[in-house]
Amino acid sequence: MNEPRSRWSMVAAFALLGAVTQVLWVTYAPVTDAAGRHYGVGDTAVGWLANVFPLLYVVLAIPAGIVLDRRFRGGLAAGAVLTATGAVVRIVGDTYVFALAGQLVVGVAQPLVLNAITGIAGRYLAERDRPAGIAVGSASTFAGLIVGFGLGAVFSDDIGTLLVVQAGLAVAAAVAVLSVLRTPAEHRAEVAPAGLGALRNAWGDPFIRRLCALVFVPFGVFVALSTFAQPLLEPAGVPEETAGLILVANVVAGVVGCAVVPVLAGRRGREQVVLTTSLLVTAVACVVLALVPGVVTGFVALALIGFGLLPALPIVLALTERRAGSSEGTAAGLMWLAGNLGGLVVAATVGALVGEPLLAFLLLAVLSLLTLPLLWSFNRVSRSGTVPSPTP
Repeated sequence: MNEPRSRWSMVAAFALLGAVTQVLWVTYAPVTDAAGRHYGVGDTAVGWLANVFPLLYVVLAIPAGIVLDRRFRGGLAAGAVLTATGAVVRIVGDTYVFALAGQLVVGVAQPLVLNAITGIAGRYLAERDRPAGIAVGSASTFAGLIVGFGLGAVFSDDIGTLLVVQAGLAVAAAVAVLSVLRTPAEHRAEVAPAGLGALRNAWGDPFIRRLCALVFVPFGVFVALSTFAQPLLEPAGVPEETAGLILVANVVAGVVGCAVVPVLAGRRGREQVVLTTSLLVTAVACVVLALVPGVVTGFVALALIGFGLLPALPIVLALTERRAGSSEGTAAGLMWLAGNLGGLVVAATVGALVGEPLLAFLLLAVLSLLTLPLLWSFNRVSRSGTVPSPTP
């Protein structure tokens, strides 16, 4: 019997929703000063409109994964509805309280959406197409960051219109996802274990645990550079506006990398080689930034880092989807949890060194190199054990 065909319409609708969650996350980042004046609050308060997202993700990553493993369509539908609801709440009242309430609702929705990347691939795509589907889903989230910053630039002086436009995007994405979810999945039919069984299965696999440890550093390095590249490059004479363009180039290169690199790596079974190369390139690029920071080196180094590091996420998620079976939602939650923790820890450490750019960039290089032995042990771990048996 032929394998059911791939439903790329589901991937397209999910990619739109995934992008929108990131647009909503960074809504106020490019318009911090304007938002502060609009709501009558300081920069710290505006910062919390974005900071609630990683904090909620750390808390909700595993529960969201368990929900998706047990009731995938219902969990993703809830994520879509909550995303649209949060975006609408922000325009119901023109105050900081409503803005924060809306961000909190979207922050709750985000794990239900992003943890579903592997589930979309496993349930709606043929096996040969799953790495490509995960790459598209992952790339869409990073593309959402670019769209979010672009909208902020366009509507920098009109916060009200900015929020209305984003609410329209969120509602459209939710409607698209709810529409395609009406058709049941045709591929994966395994039933996840009840209760915490999915978590025990996922965490019980040494390969999954090793993947969690691996994603900690690449995600953390990317978040740290995205957060502190401007102040780290400023002593080298890089203007704030130019630093912003460098960060855009970093994310654009990452989106391109996500769309291309994981697919090629998956087809040829070269994931380990690709990840090794990306970590080595990141280490070298950080050393260059430490020794000869500047506009040209900033553009080149951060573009290479984005192209190499961001594809690590879809590669790791594709490995997770193949390994975790019916517990893939929870396993994906573990990956996102590890990544967000890495972002918080590495960014906080680099933030403490923001006045010492040489030490900060060298630290990021060392962290990248220290991850290599963990990566090189993957083959031994994957051959020494199998996927844990389902927990009743």
